[in-house]
Amino acid sequence: MKKLLAAAALSAIAISAPAMAHFQLVYGPDVNVERPGEMPLKLIFWHPFENGYAMDMGQPEEFFYVLKGEKTDISESLTPITFKGASNESAAFEGVLPVKRNGDYIVGLVPAPYYEESEDIYIQQLTKTFINKGGIPTGWNEPVGMKTEFVPLNKPYNVISGSTFSAQLLSDGQPLAGAEVEIEFMAAEPDMETNMPGDVTAEPMPGGALVAMTDANGIFSFGIPKAGFWGFAALGSGPDTEFDGKELSQDAVIWIKAFDLQ
Repeated sequence: MKKLLAAAALSAIAISAPAMAHFQLVYGPDVNVERPGEMPLKLIFWHPFENGYAMDMGQPEEFFYVLKGEKTDISESLTPITFKGASNESAAFEGVLPVKRNGDYIVGLVPAPYYEESEDIYIQQLTKTFINKGGIPTGWNEPVGMKTEFVPLNKPYNVISGSTFSAQLLSDGQPLAGAEVEIEFMAAEPDMETNMPGDVTAEPMPGGALVAMTDANGIFSFGIPKAGFWGFAALGSGPDTEFDGKELSQDAVIWIKAFDLQ
């Protein structure tokens, strides 16, 4: 109950400032690939819906991928970069995903907690994204053992715009009911060469952050209205609630990519 109340309180704070949601990115433009290779990924802590303020990232605690149930650490591939957002510059990272075998690459990031001075709390967004090679599914719907995470119920790398996406929220491996899930569209995708936002393709909705709720089984659903990258964040869903003597919001984040049906 305390966890749910904390999540609700943090969500209320986020909603009070229209559409100003923090979202951790693990971004690469291509989520379906055919050839093996070294895939660069950008790790950015940002407000991507409004192409807004970007936050400085500390050295990530974990950066890995899971393929066919096998977890591989790729944290040694991380190098610092500067992300030049529309309103400021921030410390970010670039990593490399080695794509070799066919199947689902579930990429996981555990960032260092970020201190949000305006709220006097730390934020840690445990983030997952998905890349498939060869069109062969091998486990996209399996958890990877993060303290809190979303497990998709629809294949997350070929969602059709206009369809519905669903996922189950886990905390310490158990479904979390009654949690608020903030929903974010990546309105300006980062340019992989310049580390700057690309063209803005949408504007935030009026009325504050888009929100869905998890049901008794920890499942939420959302109708995807537009092609592109969509992020979902459950604030305070993780078991850890304190860091360095201050309150910690340990959040689950998942990114998916939707496509228009041709």
